[in-house]
Amino acid sequence: MENLLAKIFILHVLLLGFLLPFSESLGVNYGQVGNNLPPPEKAIRLLRSLGITKTRIYDTDRGALTAFANSNIEIIVTVENEVFPTFTDPNQALKWVNTNIKPYFPATRITGIAVGNEVFTGGSTMLLSYIVPAMMNIHNALVRLGLDQCIQVSTPNSLAVLQESYPPSAGCFREELAGIMPEILQFLSATRASFWINAYPYFAYKDNPEKISLDYVLFNPNSGMVDQNTHLHYDNMLYAQVDAVTYAMARMGFTGIPVMVTETGWPSRGDANEIGATVENAAVYNRNLMARQTEHEGTPLRPNAKLEIYLFALFNENMKPGPTSERNYGLFRPNGTLVYNVGISSLPATSSATISSTSDSTKVIPTLHSNLICSASALLFLLFLHLNKQET
Repeated sequence: MENLLAKIFILHVLLLGFLLPFSESLGVNYGQVGNNLPPPEKAIRLLRSLGITKTRIYDTDRGALTAFANSNIEIIVTVENEVFPTFTDPNQALKWVNTNIKPYFPATRITGIAVGNEVFTGGSTMLLSYIVPAMMNIHNALVRLGLDQCIQVSTPNSLAVLQESYPPSAGCFREELAGIMPEILQFLSATRASFWINAYPYFAYKDNPEKISLDYVLFNPNSGMVDQNTHLHYDNMLYAQVDAVTYAMARMGFTGIPVMVTETGWPSRGDANEIGATVENAAVYNRNLMARQTEHEGTPLRPNAKLEIYLFALFNENMKPGPTSERNYGLFRPNGTLVYNVGISSLPATSSATISSTSDSTKVIPTLHSNLICSASALLFLLFLHLNKQET
């Protein structure tokens, strides 16, 4: 009997090893730009229902940080664009960390601080002179408090930081960033932090649907493209975009900095001119991406380096400005129902066929992680019966 129990324990550990890796490299952004969103406690339950153990918020909301305590969900917090310029003063940076990080850590598993968001996007250059001093002072404050080994500091960038991204080997930063980008890369290299990029293949497809394959941007089976300079084959645009960033950093002399995708996603609804913004495409993009993440894939340039990705977003946010698509990136509606099925039946997902929507549903359909648990439990039970039979 003791031998049987030992075998069951080993099987239990192996099954947990099968379940847990899904969440190791996949997170979901938790935006809160809405007046009808549920409390953070429900957001935590929904993240858990998907088997997600990483999230990112766009501020340091006290209610959210308190709710995430002891949830075992890793969280990246954000210093808003209008706040971080004051952190050129080291005392202000230390005060901020003492107020917004130290009281919650380690019960709340804060793993990263995003200094601003897409600072280099748009015509304004007002924030550029503040970003590096702010990052350095926040990091120094973490060092002073003994938190720098647990919390990394970086800044999320849009793909607009690139002058060229096709083919990936031609990746290079915009000329006007030639002064400040090396300073950021030097900081990231010195602190062993990642370059954070918000990458949306959807935008490329929307702007040029005649020339860009929908299957290529959705991770569906396709012939892909070969970078003639490197002979690397790409079967999806997201990996090509990530490698373009890696090549851009290499052109500035930085070859060892990891890339993390802090945002990617696909809108389930859009205006008439937002081609491709449909429930079907959103479901396929996110399902296929989730399937890729279970395989712990790297990009063609860095095949052995697991790519960490954060989906945007947990909820549809009804107060976000801009076109209709901006309010329809969520996996969930504010009432907790799924916008589309991201369940186990989609793994592996390869096409838009048999997509089911929950528009008429009032209940959340069985989710990826719960189905994995049920399948694993059933397997464990069958193995138990088999081993018990052998013992007797």
